[in-house]
Amino acid sequence: MQKRILTIAFIFIFCISNAQTSSIVFEAGKEGYASYRIPSIIRLPNHTLIAFAEGRLNGAADFGHIQIVMKKSIDQGKTWSALKVVASYEKWQAGNAAPVVDLLDPLYPKGKIILFYNTGNVKEMELRQGKGIREVWMIQSIDGGETWSPSVNITNQVHYPNGQMDGRVYKNEQDWRTYANTPGHATQCLEGKYKGRIFVAANHSVGPAQVHFKDYVSHGYYSDDHGKTFSISSSLNLAGSNEATAAFISKDRLILNARNQQGNIKSRIVAYSNNGGGFFDRAYYDTQLIDPVCEAAILNIGKKRNKSILAFVNASDTLYRNNLTLKISFDEGLTWPISKLIDATENEHWMQQDYTAYSDLVKMGKRKVGIVYECQGYSKILFKLVRW
Repeated sequence: MQKRILTIAFIFIFCISNAQTSSIVFEAGKEGYASYRIPSIIRLPNHTLIAFAEGRLNGAADFGHIQIVMKKSIDQGKTWSALKVVASYEKWQAGNAAPVVDLLDPLYPKGKIILFYNTGNVKEMELRQGKGIREVWMIQSIDGGETWSPSVNITNQVHYPNGQMDGRVYKNEQDWRTYANTPGHATQCLEGKYKGRIFVAANHSVGPAQVHFKDYVSHGYYSDDHGKTFSISSSLNLAGSNEATAAFISKDRLILNARNQQGNIKSRIVAYSNNGGGFFDRAYYDTQLIDPVCEAAILNIGKKRNKSILAFVNASDTLYRNNLTLKISFDEGLTWPISKLIDATENEHWMQQDYTAYSDLVKMGKRKVGIVYECQGYSKILFKLVRW
């Protein structure tokens, strides 16, 4: 009997130690905003977590009065600080926050945060029709997000052709019209030929709006001097590639993983670069990574046998934004032998709605990641610590 009790106790402790713990980071209708969307997350060298989101003041729509907000956690995501506004654009839209911790700037050996974001003054369909403009901005913090530098407009370096020049807007058949950072974390190369490079996955539309979103295409932009200047990568060769996420991998390479906006094939689009994100080889549909046309996140979380271990998270479903799933690859995205369901619903009320949607990843330790994600019809953004 005593042996049986000890066995049961051991199983209970084992289950608790492997349980996924979660907390609410942002919740619709609280702290001054009607809705919160599009989460991203980073971890500082002192282990502080910073989560970002779009604070949508008047409703859940993608366009309107939207600000970028942040919260901190100093206890591995168990609790979160009060909300702070990081960036805004008068009464218009500021969003698509793409943060990265620059660990290699010699001027800031303790690390600095660079946050990239977009602004817009019209709805997305109007942008595709050649109206309005989307711009790209950057702010920095050298004190862990307590204070931020003035915003720097980098549109003319990362938007092709220049969306705006001398105060005038130029539009022609080959203009990049819509423009969006990842959304989710940006990434930095920590070794090899491109050590120090900061890369931001992005997407844009080209020329007039086309059926099935064929005017959309993914690309990226990068800096080799810690945010002083920027270059644009090549674009993917698959029409309809859209919101993207990226990770540096071994041998000076980078993997880009994109949403298929056409929705004709319900899987992710993948492309590799052999020169750190400057040029991408032919893109393809990875049918191992099913997707309902949603955002996802990819992250380099270590090495095994000289190959990068990758973590990937998305709503792993072909119909709805549901079944948030973490996958692990030991061969740099060729196969995904580990698959772990993070959150899903069998509740009839949610079966044909978006239960788990946009998400982002952060490394928390050996075999541990943190996932920040939208949940329950975009009413909450949760953080979950996951042991894989």
